[in-house]
Amino acid sequence: MRQLTETDIVAAEATASAIKSPRQGASTVQRGARNFLPPLVLGLFILGFWYLVSYVVLDEQRRFLLRPPHQVWQVGFANWANFSEILGGLWSSTIVAFIGLTVAITIGLTLATLMSQSKLIERAVFPYAVTLQAIPILAIVPLIGFWFGFGISARVIVCIIISLFPIIVNTLFGLLSAPSGLHDLLTLQRVSRLTRLRKLMFPAALPAIFAGLRISAGLSVIGAIVGDFFFGRGDPGIGQLLQRYANRLMGEQLLAAIIMSSLLGVVVFQLFGWIQQKAIGKWHAERGAEF
Repeated sequence: MRQLTETDIVAAEATASAIKSPRQGASTVQRGARNFLPPLVLGLFILGFWYLVSYVVLDEQRRFLLRPPHQVWQVGFANWANFSEILGGLWSSTIVAFIGLTVAITIGLTLATLMSQSKLIERAVFPYAVTLQAIPILAIVPLIGFWFGFGISARVIVCIIISLFPIIVNTLFGLLSAPSGLHDLLTLQRVSRLTRLRKLMFPAALPAIFAGLRISAGLSVIGAIVGDFFFGRGDPGIGQLLQRYANRLMGEQLLAAIIMSSLLGVVVFQLFGWIQQKAIGKWHAERGAEF
């Protein structure tokens, strides 16, 4: 029987690579189709339904209630004067949302860490965190205005109130979810609380922490828009523009502002998803494969 030479091995590897490469290409195309085709089809269906409502369901006198998509594009996006105004309001709301989310993350992580270290602190703080989440924001808007004024500070406070609770709950859940066996091992090693927190609890809590951050990131955008409705001093945010367009029956600009507000929420949500993937994506996937 003839022995395989190095040339034969190289030729066999090249053949296998040539066979595998088209399969990988086909797999990439199929994966891309699975990811993008369903949203594209649904988007076309939504556009068709939008046109149906604008031209069939609504008569011409009531068409201002829902302008067709091409008119929204022409007036709200293609007209630079209108689009620049929307972008300016969106930027103002983005700054408010960023400041509020940063403060909420700082407060939420600190409180959750303290609650994970002491049952007494957890019993004392958690009911008030739940109460803060349960209070309708409209009920305390007058108090926020009286205490903090009606400018950007009040809008930031609204963002903090709306986005704080998911950070506290998810971080606390993650910190308390570390395996008890590893806690026992660290206890045998007589490690300090700080070392236990840094080496075990925070790494185990990272998936839950990022889940809370993604939720709170979207809520901070909502908080910035809600704050714009009630606190109008300073640079006009996207919420103030929404209110103005609705009051003046400017349907094209209103829909364009709604679309841009939604895109802002999606971008912020995806940004934290990307950060999560870069920070713990591979590690979390390997941990999931072990179980």
